[in-house]
Amino acid sequence: MELQDKVFVIGHKNPDTDSICAAISLAWLKNAAGNCNTYEACRAGQINEETEYVLKYWNQEPPRYLPNAGTQVCDMEIEDSEGAPADVTLHIAWDYMKESEMVTLPVMDDEGKLEGLLSVVDIANYYIDAYAYAKTIMADAKTKYYDIAETISGAVVVGNEHSRFIRGKIVIAASDPEHLHDYIETDDLVITSNREDAQLEAIRCGAGCLVVTLVRDVSDAVRKLADEKSCIVICTAYDTYAVARLINQSIPVRFLMKKDGLVTFRTDDYVDDIREVMGKHRYREFPILDHSGHYIGMISRRSLLNVKRKKLILVDHTEKSQAADNLDEAEILEIIDHHRIGTVETLQPVYFRGEPVGCTCTILASMYEEQGIEIPPHIAGMMCAAIISDTLLFRSPTCTPRDERTCRHLAEIAGIELEKFAGEMFRAGSNLRGKSPEEILHQDYKKFIFGDIVFGVGQISSMDSEELQAIADTLKPYLAEECGKGGTLMIFFMLTNILTEDTLLLSYGEGSDELVMSAFGVMPEDGNVILPRVVSRKKQLIPAFMTALQEN
Repeated sequence: MELQDKVFVIGHKNPDTDSICAAISLAWLKNAAGNCNTYEACRAGQINEETEYVLKYWNQEPPRYLPNAGTQVCDMEIEDSEGAPADVTLHIAWDYMKESEMVTLPVMDDEGKLEGLLSVVDIANYYIDAYAYAKTIMADAKTKYYDIAETISGAVVVGNEHSRFIRGKIVIAASDPEHLHDYIETDDLVITSNREDAQLEAIRCGAGCLVVTLVRDVSDAVRKLADEKSCIVICTAYDTYAVARLINQSIPVRFLMKKDGLVTFRTDDYVDDIREVMGKHRYREFPILDHSGHYIGMISRRSLLNVKRKKLILVDHTEKSQAADNLDEAEILEIIDHHRIGTVETLQPVYFRGEPVGCTCTILASMYEEQGIEIPPHIAGMMCAAIISDTLLFRSPTCTPRDERTCRHLAEIAGIELEKFAGEMFRAGSNLRGKSPEEILHQDYKKFIFGDIVFGVGQISSMDSEELQAIADTLKPYLAEECGKGGTLMIFFMLTNILTEDTLLLSYGEGSDELVMSAFGVMPEDGNVILPRVVSRKKQLIPAFMTALQEN
């Protein structure tokens, strides 16, 4: 299965409106520019209410969820080996396996789901250990008479070719006709030569099926008696030796395939996990299934040599702690961001565009203009929403004149009334009723690293001071539970009032109050402090914390 060159455009783990809209807008720009790759917007976390409102407003589905950038089975070269239905004969299956140079044949049910595997070893054991299989194997397998005839290049000349051999054993009528009753039992399948007396006697002994060799047809007498006794008659030009060797290949592969303990992988399994499993088994090939259990193809140990790293473009972040898991396993092609340069490292030089503006989408709007690509209304609307969100409608100190100009221009393209749209968007984002403390904390939560110190900062914005206070009361006990997870020493949460342009800051963890005091000159009481004119995590809170940590 040939892989397409796909590049994933992705934001940070707890995506805000800028992270999601930037990913969508950049992917659209790249595809519109006619690059050789295909670009797809992704998200590393769950979207919040504000972003959900924006996507619904512009009739956009949320981007694909990609929390882990590690290499998966879907990034490997999957061999497009066709499977076989479970009722195909062993004879046909073996011919197909030889022609396709397959050592393992996937066997599927009518819906295309994997039912079993048939290997060359299974077939070899079937022939070499012939005595290990009962003489009634063809009856046990409920073999169709049509399949028996096809396997020995014959034809059913008497009886229903679609009926099945369900009772009896296989007998070769090699003795004189008068002795056939000594070993032919009711419903047996009897292989006989072109002797009418032997054929008639076999039918009289109760044979359920008569296979006549070296002929194209039988006499009228044999036809008549077979019809009276409900005996199937198959004629073939092969001799008795050839028929005896081939006839057991007429059983359906369902009867011989391995059904239990199959080692299969899914397209979203990670290579590191399957490599360990493959090492524990000596199979040459392993089947790959999709989410519904449908067979897709096969991989072998050789496939591990041709694994392609995921190709990523990062937007709205450069902190490794904020990125999708296993970022080191991916190949980063570009980074577009408006934050400080963080801890993301690349294996080779990449295109990096970082600008001191209030929103990633402000940068993207310039990229559209530079490449001469017209911005469609729905993309303009989403980029406009991102700028509104990140700059709190131009109230944030991160907002630059360029952000405001760009935002107003995008609003014109999108055909929206800026202030009205912003109000509806903020109200949707501040509606946190029914959410758990965990959901509220991680709605817009980022981790930061300074030396050995790891701290987390979450933020929500609202135009309702009473709602913010209620959320603060709910969150306080949960901060204690969250602190310490993933090495986090301190946790802070910003409850920002858009109208009053201040923030109620919650703090928890050893040294958290002292860090606030050092950064802002005010000591929290019971883990609470009001920070006037502080509304930006990126431009006001984090720089102040980093400076304080550096000085201490």
